[in-house]
Amino acid sequence: MTEPSVPARTAVVLGGSHTGMLAARALAEFADRVVVVERDVLPEGPAPRKGLPQARHAHMLWSGGARAVQALLPGVTDALRDAGAHRLPVTTDVVALSRQGWFRRWPESHHVILAGRDLLDATIRAQVLADDRVEVLQGTQAVGLEGTAAAVTGVRVRGRDGGERVIRAGMVVDATGRGSAAARWLTDLGLPAARLQKVDSGLAYASRLYLAPENARSGFPVVNVQPDPREGGPGRAGFLLPIEDGRWIVTLCGTRGGEPSDADDDFVRYAREDLRHPLIGHLLEQAEPLSGVSYTRTTVNRRYFYERMPAWPENFTVLGDALAAFNPVYGHGLAAAARSALILRDLTRRHGWGTPGLSRRVQKAVARPVGAAWDMAIGQDVFYPGATPDGPSLRDRLVAAYVDRLMHTATGNGRIARRVTDVTSLERGAEALLAPGVILAALIGPLKPPLPGPPLTTEERKAAGLS
Repeated sequence: MTEPSVPARTAVVLGGSHTGMLAARALAEFADRVVVVERDVLPEGPAPRKGLPQARHAHMLWSGGARAVQALLPGVTDALRDAGAHRLPVTTDVVALSRQGWFRRWPESHHVILAGRDLLDATIRAQVLADDRVEVLQGTQAVGLEGTAAAVTGVRVRGRDGGERVIRAGMVVDATGRGSAAARWLTDLGLPAARLQKVDSGLAYASRLYLAPENARSGFPVVNVQPDPREGGPGRAGFLLPIEDGRWIVTLCGTRGGEPSDADDDFVRYAREDLRHPLIGHLLEQAEPLSGVSYTRTTVNRRYFYERMPAWPENFTVLGDALAAFNPVYGHGLAAAARSALILRDLTRRHGWGTPGLSRRVQKAVARPVGAAWDMAIGQDVFYPGATPDGPSLRDRLVAAYVDRLMHTATGNGRIARRVTDVTSLERGAEALLAPGVILAALIGPLKPPLPGPPLTTEERKAAGLS
């Protein structure tokens, strides 16, 4: 069945999570009607749902993404903070052990927004759905595209009763995440297969919620113990993020041969004994567990290079994890998706709804933030055994050597630390790290000696049981 009558400008967004809601907001400026097609029944507030198992793990929204969300939804940052989310300055409130040593806590260069994923999604969703032009078809699955290789004209959906119908649309956005069927749908329309790249470090993820000690429920920093992917063995990492309601969400991860257990009673032991420093383990010994361990192996870096296809249909765009899914340990998925949604809005505003070639322009443009996040993720992961069929290339090794030198310099040079966070925050491209002054600083190295241990304040050391 096809809808007999629809407004002249209908947009359909497949997927009602972070990326989908931001895409819906981006298109609401131009469409008479935006239909979000979502398999789940969405909760009224910040609550778990079946289709978002990754919500049980740690998330952060880097400032490059936070600024994009704010541009799409003015006031959303205040709404998140009113709901309990934290805004932490980088690197002022970050205690991080890199491969090269402990980073200093330099004055603020950028920031991160920290909240449980359920709260983040619910806050954004409420603001998007406050617009009467946006509606949600819940419990509904997209099963295929309508149209030809030249242009998509709608989407075929299946409801809870098993019946199928077609929603006609002047724009369709796929934001269905890692399970996206866009590659198959495009070949079904007669287009060639897109290039697909995977880098699989074999990472397993274990996460748990804790109630922070009473003296650490506000103002506590992020704690991040990073792996060393060039040691030749498994990489083990952990990070602790302060979120709403005085809680910590803690994620431990390890690559092949170094995976954390999914057992509750082994969580603290792994953090204390298997990471490169026991700080997170010591913190957890002072905290109260609020949940069991959530476990996943869905961490493969996977990217479709749709922007390189020789032809692309009008009226169709792929965003978020449907386009590129990253190893979550680097924390760039939310930010890259937000920046992509903002690009969708800005290019539609610049060129006009329905302008020939608009979708291709969008698909090419979103490759910039996606490519930046991709390079940061695979630049580390390719060094783990078995991550790629052939191991790291000569280019990978040269780039990694330069990045290692930069990170070493950043441990003792605040200007270079800022340049690094310019890129990791997704606020600037990697070319910022190739400026002559940055290269010269990297050659000189750090200006301050290495720190002997984690740069904690006296109060933070007390919370960690270290003094």
